[in-house]
Amino acid sequence: MSDPAARYHLEFRCSSLPQAEQLQGILEQDGIIAGRTRRRNYQVVYIKESESIVRLLQLMGASVNVMATENARILKELRNNVNRQVNCETANIGKTVESAARQREDIRLLRERGILQTLPAQLQEAAALREEYPGASLSELGKLTDPPVGRSGMNHRMRKLSALAQKAGQEGN
Repeated sequence: MSDPAARYHLEFRCSSLPQAEQLQGILEQDGIIAGRTRRRNYQVVYIKESESIVRLLQLMGASVNVMATENARILKELRNNVNRQVNCETANIGKTVESAARQREDIRLLRERGILQTLPAQLQEAAALREEYPGASLSELGKLTDPPVGRSGMNHRMRKLSALAQKAGQEGN
């Protein structure tokens, strides 16, 4: 059996195909999923699923090993969940930064063309907040408006600024 903290793998080396088939059949009767392969002059019956390994260890009365395997499985699952969350947060932060950079570029263009100061107060406020808080999320910016608006409201304002900047960019070329 390999170290369950690294990977789940338990195998039995059998001297003949009938012996391996018999062992595989016995394991499957107890709900244990096992595979079989040939390695050199031996037949190998292997188990790769943690639940099947735990079930076999329970049947064998190896309670200490069951606990060690379950602890390793819990730690792996926890680590995987944390990694997934960190990856998701990192991706979200990256999207927020990219989006904010585009928004700031749009605002710069609108300011240079003299359009920004002609816009409604809500759009001017959104632009000013984006410039003042370049790393803030739309939700955070929305809370800073007077009166506060939700993420959707701030997103609508930023899209409006972007559309105006795109139109100004096309007219300026």
